Amino acid sequence: MTRKKTDTIAVRTGIGTDTQHHAVVPPLYLSTNYRFPALGDVPTYDYARGGNPTRAQLEQALTDLEGGAGAVVTNCGMAAINLVLSLLNAGDKIVAPHDCYGGTYRLLESRAKQGIWQVKFVDQSDPDALASALAESPTLVLVETPSNPLLRVVDIADICQQAHQVGAWVVVDNTFLSPALQQPLALGADMVVHSTTKFINGHSDIVGGAVIAATSELAETLAWWGNCIGATGNAFDSYMTLRGLRTLGARVKQHQQNTQAVLAYLQTVPAVRQLYYPGLTTHPGHEIAARQQSGFGSMLSLELDTDSDGVARFIAGLSLFALAESLGGVESLVTHPGSMTHRAMSDAAQAEAGIAPTLLRFSIGLEDADDLIADLANAFAALAA
Repeated sequence: MTRKKTDTIAVRTGIGTDTQHHAVVPPLYLSTNYRFPALGDVPTYDYARGGNPTRAQLEQALTDLEGGAGAVVTNCGMAAINLVLSLLNAGDKIVAPHDCYGGTYRLLESRAKQGIWQVKFVDQSDPDALASALAESPTLVLVETPSNPLLRVVDIADICQQAHQVGAWVVVDNTFLSPALQQPLALGADMVVHSTTKFINGHSDIVGGAVIAATSELAETLAWWGNCIGATGNAFDSYMTLRGLRTLGARVKQHQQNTQAVLAYLQTVPAVRQLYYPGLTTHPGHEIAARQQSGFGSMLSLELDTDSDGVARFIAGLSLFALAESLGGVESLVTHPGSMTHRAMSDAAQAEAGIAPTLLRFSIGLEDADDLIADLANAFAALAA
């Protein structure tokens, strides 16, 4: 049989594998430890930090979805980033996006200040800036595409080719799209990271992360470090994430359908100064996104033609879009990156990344699109008042 489609992998992983009671849905294994058959006879699972049957099923699902050789499920998305960084040695150099997620920026900058490694934040869509950074022979290149929160798109295959020429690993944060819409390993990446809290779980009730490796050697090394530093996820969270994963395909389709309706409305509103969404033909990264993605996703950002007081009035006028961090759940969210997800960045770093005080990021959920548009219309009315 040919390789299964992503929707099938997401639904079927673990289904019908229970041999004891023949349960259709696989059981949840909460045990922290496992009995050794005899002295010196080490079982597949001995202690839950190093391995758990439920977590292993989620790891297999993510491995298959991303087309990798192995995965490590972590206790959050930042733990996944930190796990990848465990592969580095003192003094190694990292090239990271200047507009990456604020938590990632904070971790990289803070560790660099401790002298653990060197990090260079660059605009990876600028060929000269990228070439200059790669000329310094980094060990790892972190890519985030589409970026958070400005939805910038970079060419994964091109960056991988350039990075590999100088001997660097490439790790791609695929959180904004999930493997349903983008598979970076097929484009040459060495590792993919996810905050599984977002689209993979999809219900805003579990925090988790994952790293998927392109080779068995990398997967084994990541697994060793995951156990060593205690970054691995727990059984219950893995069970719930696998439960959410089963509807990934259906959810992503509806997310995108709603996003198209919301975008059509937003393009008619004079108070929207700038829209950021790779699906728009006017987006600078549209052609690259169309080539390397199988959809444009349900994340969008916009700048309001107002001041900080106007932003506050607009947000206060919303009732369906909750003002909250995170994304990718069934519910619609609005985030003010400057004061929320990216507040760890200095004002200067935010300005360099293009994060304006009037920028808002939206995660379009699964509510009725007409209701979402009506909610936005109420907020724009409040802004104009």
